[in-house]
Amino acid sequence: MMDNPRFVFFGTPDMGVYVLEELEKRGFLPSLVVTAPDRPQGRGMVLQAPPVKEWAQSHNIPVFQPERLDTSAVEKLEEMRPWDLFVVAAYGKIIPQPVIDIPRRGILNVHPSLLPRFRGASPIQSQILEDEQDVGVTIMLIDEKLDHGPIVAQSRVEIPEWPPKASELEEILAREGGKILAESIPGWLPGAIEAQKQDHEKATLTKKISKEDGEIDLSDDPYTNYLKIQAFDVWPRTYFFHGEEKMRVIITEAEYTDGKLEIKKVIPAGKAEMTYDEFIRGFGN
Repeated sequence: MMDNPRFVFFGTPDMGVYVLEELEKRGFLPSLVVTAPDRPQGRGMVLQAPPVKEWAQSHNIPVFQPERLDTSAVEKLEEMRPWDLFVVAAYGKIIPQPVIDIPRRGILNVHPSLLPRFRGASPIQSQILEDEQDVGVTIMLIDEKLDHGPIVAQSRVEIPEWPPKASELEEILAREGGKILAESIPGWLPGAIEAQKQDHEKATLTKKISKEDGEIDLSDDPYTNYLKIQAFDVWPRTYFFHGEEKMRVIITEAEYTDGKLEIKKVIPAGKAEMTYDEFIRGFGN
């Protein structure tokens, strides 16, 4: 095992934590973690630290939370040179060129799809929505364009029960990404691994998901609806409107068997989670 390189990790949600955990298992710990600022959460709007910050603090690793990767952020990162490498996994912000130029061996990004397919904002959800079962993760060298840089490593992942929930697929791909990243770093740093250019003609771009995307019509194709339920399990969640009063009902659990969609659990607006049978008994068809 090589000595731990001096690297910065950029990440914010749980996906970043999964990557960090896999790196740690293989002896790699960042010298600095860059993550989003704390944000108000929940009905009480209590300030909540991002999961990656909580992980870093539990490992006594310094945390930097710039609102933007502007000139002052770049100066702070440059002050702590030399850096061997930066690593990005679900940071949530575009990395500008002045940041790309700082580390000696560039910035490696853990992207949860088999690039060049499913670039952009929602690769995990889009793979489920499109029923794309050939899934995997890519380690790519970041350049100035979105998910455009050359590929350092790639790994396909078998998903035994398809379609998974997006939260499940995220963890599977992130952990695989952390694993192949750790395998790649010892060869990447001395230049023994050469990145391969993407076939840009085969690129597909995913869109940013909106809250409105979660609405479904229960009379639509059952399997298409099921794919949406699985893809949107964390956000925006899948919902329908019930009755003349247009009550919003969130679907939290469903199954698809023998060509039929069976809703198991729901949360009607203003109510606690209940079984779908309880909902029907209480609010009618």
